[in-house]
Amino acid sequence: MRKRDLPTRVCLACQRPFTWRKKWERVWDQVKYCSEACRRRGAVPAPIKNGQARDSSRD
Repeated sequence: MRKRDLPTRVCLACQRPFTWRKKWERVWDQVKYCSEACRRRGAVPAPIKNGQARDSSRD
């Protein structure tokens, strides 16, 4: 199997794509992060677009 044929996911912490690794063979369904550093950082909320959210402290 070629690397380009392997499944990919998007890391919840850095939002970068990463590919399947042999060490994740049995737990691929549970893998959420591309690295240990990203796993420690955890999921980062999506950036807020202008005009979609208001700062309640300004009222």
